[in-house]
Amino acid sequence: PQRIYYLSLEFYMGRTLQNTMVNLGLQNACDEAIYQLGLDLEELEEIEEDAGLGNGGLGRLAACFLDSMATLGLAAYGYGIRYEFGIFNQKIVNGWQVEEADDWLRYGNPWEKARPEYMLPVHFYGRVEHTPEGVKWIDTQVVLAMPYDTPVPGYKNNTVNTMRLWSAKAPNDFNLQEFNVGDYIEAVLDRNLAENISRVLYPNDNFFEGKELRLKQEYFVVAATLQDIIRRFKSSKFGCRDPVRTSFETFPDKVAIQLNDTHPALSIPELMRILVDVEKVDWDKAWEITKQTCAYTNHTVLPEALERWPVSMFEKLLPRHLEIIYALNQMHLDRVAALYPGDIDRLRRMSVIEEGDCKRINMAHLCVIGSHAVNGVARIHSDIVKNSVFKDFYELEPEKFQNKTNGITPRRWLLLCNPGLADVIAEKIGEGFVTDLSQLKKLLDFINNETFIRDVAKVKQENKLKFSAYLEEQYKVKINPSSMFDVQVKRIHEYKRQLLNCLHAITLYNRIRSDPSKSFVPRTIMIGGKAAPGYHMAKMIIKLITSIGEVINNDPYVGDKLKVIFLENYRVSLAEKVIPAADLSQQISTAGTEASGTGNMKFMLNGALTIGTMDGANVEMAEEAGEENLFIFGMRVEDVEALDRQGYNALEYYERLPELRQAIDQISSGFFSPRDPGCFRDIVNMLMHHDRFKVFADYEAYIKCQGQVDQLFMDPREWTKKVIRNIACSGKFSSDRTITEYAREIWGVEPSSTKIPPPNLPRD
Repeated sequence: PQRIYYLSLEFYMGRTLQNTMVNLGLQNACDEAIYQLGLDLEELEEIEEDAGLGNGGLGRLAACFLDSMATLGLAAYGYGIRYEFGIFNQKIVNGWQVEEADDWLRYGNPWEKARPEYMLPVHFYGRVEHTPEGVKWIDTQVVLAMPYDTPVPGYKNNTVNTMRLWSAKAPNDFNLQEFNVGDYIEAVLDRNLAENISRVLYPNDNFFEGKELRLKQEYFVVAATLQDIIRRFKSSKFGCRDPVRTSFETFPDKVAIQLNDTHPALSIPELMRILVDVEKVDWDKAWEITKQTCAYTNHTVLPEALERWPVSMFEKLLPRHLEIIYALNQMHLDRVAALYPGDIDRLRRMSVIEEGDCKRINMAHLCVIGSHAVNGVARIHSDIVKNSVFKDFYELEPEKFQNKTNGITPRRWLLLCNPGLADVIAEKIGEGFVTDLSQLKKLLDFINNETFIRDVAKVKQENKLKFSAYLEEQYKVKINPSSMFDVQVKRIHEYKRQLLNCLHAITLYNRIRSDPSKSFVPRTIMIGGKAAPGYHMAKMIIKLITSIGEVINNDPYVGDKLKVIFLENYRVSLAEKVIPAADLSQQISTAGTEASGTGNMKFMLNGALTIGTMDGANVEMAEEAGEENLFIFGMRVEDVEALDRQGYNALEYYERLPELRQAIDQISSGFFSPRDPGCFRDIVNMLMHHDRFKVFADYEAYIKCQGQVDQLFMDPREWTKKVIRNIACSGKFSSDRTITEYAREIWGVEPSSTKIPPPNLPRD
């Protein structure tokens, strides 16, 4: 069969034990067996470390995709890096984020199997020699890539795929060559330099940091993986044992490479290098093969997130790849120039090489010219990709551009994390929904069924009680389990507008203070997420949230009408606890900035209602469930663009809206930081003078919309009916649907639902 290779620098897997039991259909048996031993399975599960080899959406998407590809019976491999240290653990100290190293391998990892027999060399530095026999890349430094395999089981289909993660090893002669005679100890210690490549995950989400070590990581995973792919291509029955099989003609029919963002973009020049320099394939033929093999997924439109590597860094680290990129770019620009004669500005815009004080390689442009398919991750995002980010490329080759709206695996994000809800659903419609989530539509028949309404509400209340107990046990915070659980969990970023959430919390607080006797809908506002260690504003936002909580949670006038909780160290295993307990899901990015979002889908599937902007997949969620069944507010993309043309003036809103003015004045006067009144001046200054994400412009609509949330929450029956409608309409957001679309429309393979016979039965 055609093999699918999903290349990603991040795989945010979380824990594996329960997921394996669920997918093998062993959970009840294991539960019972452990219970008979006088142990509690849940206690055992809590001991496992998260595999936190990702930052957020992009890395978690890769993990959901692996689950779906196995469940759909695809011959798929996930390839990435076995970071010794994953995403940092977040501690909150005096209200500030403090990072500590995530030593997740400290006690070993029972799920991985080292494969030293498949160790491969990866080359760096050196120089290029052009000889009559072809091009040679020589005098390189070698690092070895050691593969570790982790099994990826499909759901009850006896399929087990592989995630192969590479670890860097120094070769035994490292730094002990002729020129280093004598300093043996120093040379052995220097092995660390090579092995640092797989030491740590870069903790940036949606931000490019042009560090040489990161470029080494990107080439390391690509070079090792491509050697593996080609070895497998040659040695399978389509390989080269037979003279016919030295031909790479059939390569794109047997191999599909999916690039998860531009991080593995070097696959394109690396495949060219292997085909042309090593396998002696003709250049034009090699280029056709490369384009037919590779496909690229774009994950963001934020300019600061796009990878633009200095040419000088390439020159030193990957000199042959630089030559190849120059040649590919020349070919590409010649084609553009022929189609648009005299349009010099278009050539500049479309070049892979950006001229300027520091010449840079635009990796997104490289991916677009080197792939046969380019996709965004939600309809609105794919439209922005076509009409703005890659507009010129879309005009050149419109057939290349597709949309593949993201999804989540219903195994982890319903069965595993919310068994109570899964049972209530299965009771009504059977278990088919687990592998065909569109069957949830059948729940629409039960929207007015009183027992079902009661059962759904009961499960939610149980989840809330359980999460309340967890918070009390872990963080010693007491919350009111009958309050509305209002949750925003995601990476801390200005575009995600946790600040808008803060302004709402302050506004609610001020309303309670001004009339404590009035009846309020009690809320527990929970905000969680990590800030990149070097992102000053994001760290300030965390400090603001904790400071607001400090004031509100200790004000006797407020009581348990309002609490603001910062959820420390948000990660996959915490998401599995908080999402099933949430009543309200906040998805409030500025329209046009969140490519898709996937947390939004998890909340929808788990019986929370969404308050959100028309951004990312929220648009399609509203389309599926009906806009009246979400709390949609604020500017649309068109409004944001209009406001940009007109010029956004924060002061105008500040002067017009008294509640907004009061909140900002409190932040700026030190009401929330009495010991350091100037603490939040950077935040206030940003909001008032250079807020790219227009927080104030959506404040009024947001506060009003939150009022509608309160109104509905006071009518539990109507609230629960909306919840059921949302769950019933969440079927589209299964990653099984997403992967089926990738398979048919990009990779050219057909998913299969056939169950392989188990190993104890003979095969047909």
